Amino acid sequence: MMPRLFALAAATLLSAPALGQDAFEFGRERSDAFLAGDLEGIWEAMSPEMQDALGSLEAFEQFRADLAPEIGQEVDILDEVVRATPQGEFYVRTGRWDNAETPVVMQWAFAEDGTILGFYVQPEPEAAPSQHLDYTTRADLRLPFEGEWSVYWGGRTVAQNYHAVDPIQRFAVDFVVERDGATFEGDPLLPENYHCWGQEILAPADGLVVAAVRDLPDQVIGETDPENPAGNHVILNLADDEYAFLAHLQAGSVQVQLGDEVSQGDVLGLCGNSGNTSEPHLHFHLQTTPDLLEGEGIPAQFLDYAADGEPVDRGEPMRGQIVTAN
Repeated sequence: MMPRLFALAAATLLSAPALGQDAFEFGRERSDAFLAGDLEGIWEAMSPEMQDALGSLEAFEQFRADLAPEIGQEVDILDEVVRATPQGEFYVRTGRWDNAETPVVMQWAFAEDGTILGFYVQPEPEAAPSQHLDYTTRADLRLPFEGEWSVYWGGRTVAQNYHAVDPIQRFAVDFVVERDGATFEGDPLLPENYHCWGQEILAPADGLVVAAVRDLPDQVIGETDPENPAGNHVILNLADDEYAFLAHLQAGSVQVQLGDEVSQGDVLGLCGNSGNTSEPHLHFHLQTTPDLLEGEGIPAQFLDYAADGEPVDRGEPMRGQIVTAN
């Protein structure tokens, strides 16, 4: 049986400093208290919006009680991570529960003072099936940028990469630039305050431009454009049935057009915040067609780069790694 999902999105955009390491401790403490049924302290730490949505402490206690027969109790912690976003600090804990067929994810969202802005617990969705798990990238790919970038989403499991539930973006990677543990400095509502904003995005391999969009606006932080999910983007035909998508580029920055032949390392545009995006970043994936809504995702193996300071001859960037082109 699929248990009920309990989720409340973070209700407030933050401009104050992030919690940093405290978010990890807050998340662990709140998770342990939730699992032990010690809910009064959690209730008192919730924002008024969350309390209003829940209705009462008793309703929250009933939700916790209902989990036991549905997914049981946590028996092992598989992963813990903190993610800093414009909406706040997110603590995400993936564990094995005795009655659940797949790992269970608990996520907390905290304001800078520790107020709980959001919480959910649910079984981790399964990754989309793929006939390309053993695929070897035909093109010789380089990382599509210079300097150090962080892998915000990347890998083959849903815990590593939320894209994995989508057959088309099954192996997609999202890249950001972090400094001192944050992707921005100053007011997080301004796209230009993000470290990756305006960074040059490069052709990962020789290829033919089969699509180039340049005139969509960059989104204000907190707003998205789901009708144009890729925003300003470039699609390259790298090999037979191998197309590269580079998305969320800055308005007016795309330097190539349909029919251009590009060489590896050529500048395609600048990193921006256009399309269906929560903050400036580069989205990259390979698929079997040039149509974002059709086709199948295929793995992208990059050559000759460093991950967390260690050389990688050929590999797929993983969530949490810091990667640098050699």
